[in-house]
Amino acid sequence: MSPLAFSSANIDLGTGPNDLEPHWMPFTANRQFKNAPRLLVEAKDMHYTSTDGRKILDGTAGMWCVNAGHGRQSIVEAIQRQAATMDYAPGFQMGHPMSFALAAKLASMMPEDLNHVFFTNSGSEAVDTALKIALAYHHATGAATRRILIGRARGYHGVGFGGISVGGMAPNKRQFGNLLGAVDHLQHTHSLDHNAFSRGQPTWGAHLADELDTLVELHGSHNIAAVIVEPMAGSTGVLIPPAGYLERLREICSRHGILLIFDEVITGFGRLGASFACERFDVIPDIVTCAKGLTNATVPMGGVIVRKGIYDTLINNSAQPIELFHGYTCSGHPLACAAGLATLELYRSEGLFERAGELEAYWEEGAHDLRGAPHVIDVRNMGLVAGIELEPRPNEPAARAFEIFLKCYEDGVLIRTTADTIALSPPLVIERSQIDTIFSTIRHCLEKVA
Repeated sequence: MSPLAFSSANIDLGTGPNDLEPHWMPFTANRQFKNAPRLLVEAKDMHYTSTDGRKILDGTAGMWCVNAGHGRQSIVEAIQRQAATMDYAPGFQMGHPMSFALAAKLASMMPEDLNHVFFTNSGSEAVDTALKIALAYHHATGAATRRILIGRARGYHGVGFGGISVGGMAPNKRQFGNLLGAVDHLQHTHSLDHNAFSRGQPTWGAHLADELDTLVELHGSHNIAAVIVEPMAGSTGVLIPPAGYLERLREICSRHGILLIFDEVITGFGRLGASFACERFDVIPDIVTCAKGLTNATVPMGGVIVRKGIYDTLINNSAQPIELFHGYTCSGHPLACAAGLATLELYRSEGLFERAGELEAYWEEGAHDLRGAPHVIDVRNMGLVAGIELEPRPNEPAARAFEIFLKCYEDGVLIRTTADTIALSPPLVIERSQIDTIFSTIRHCLEKVA
């Protein structure tokens, strides 16, 4: 392919022509993209701007992460100030005040005694860190046989070796397999036969949590370290937990001394109309992972939030000076901390979590108005999230949804697709008129696609 200039972007790094070829893009059909690139050069509030000057309404909060909208001035200024004051500080045997301030602020948002925070740089890192903490905790209690980790089918927990292993996203495993040996999986909760077109939590499926008891019988409770689930699975098609399901998982884990981990990388920071899903569902796990909305995606950052008893056990029972031999060069990076503090203050001052709750009913009606549109076989929603599942083309899985994605982009709306499901998760600053635009555009595109 010949070199391609970035048109209105006018990027020149002095290294030769602006060519798309050197960049190996993540989770992307590289050949398709580089033949017909979709390049964004600006973002503000609810819109991106493409290289051809078109405004693209953001129906996905970037990638589940720009919860406060794009280009928020208070976050930009906080990052600028911090970059001018101190660009980096080592996090091993050293610290800086802002990481402690952010940890305290984040802990104050959590229910009960989820009050100790370990910072990472992404959701993938947060998951692998959470799994290591679970294993380290049991080792510290003298229960070193607890090594088995339980995930769930159709779960997505990032791309680290641990996250791939406990995850249940088939394409994520095909090239790499299970990198951890001591892993098992629960079945997923999605059922078109029982739950199609549910509004909020489906009424069928709580009993599926009882499969954990079966796995306990198989492996022995004394060998199982933790269960990790997304309270609402996002990346495999917006799978809403059945009413009572998470409560039963909590009860079974507590009964057998198994740690319960909620992967809230997607559901954290207002996405479901509450600070975190554990607050929305009133189910308190032992460990929570977060990322994405923590900094409004301005600077990469993630975190692991643990209950006080886990932290105290690891800190007080270690014979070594370093209680947890784990971390990252950029854990608690000053710029990320500045962005995080500004982001959390913006959520508070503008009441964005409450706003998501107020818009939920209007969003739900817009989503379910697509029932009866061409190819739609299910609609599911909660908070400001919706999944519109399409009937796949014979022998062409995901092709129809991807075509809808391309047509929506051409019509000025950014959506996301996973397999044959359209996944929507707009910034929490969205207006009702913009909700109307998203769903009317999707309907229009559905009517144009075979």
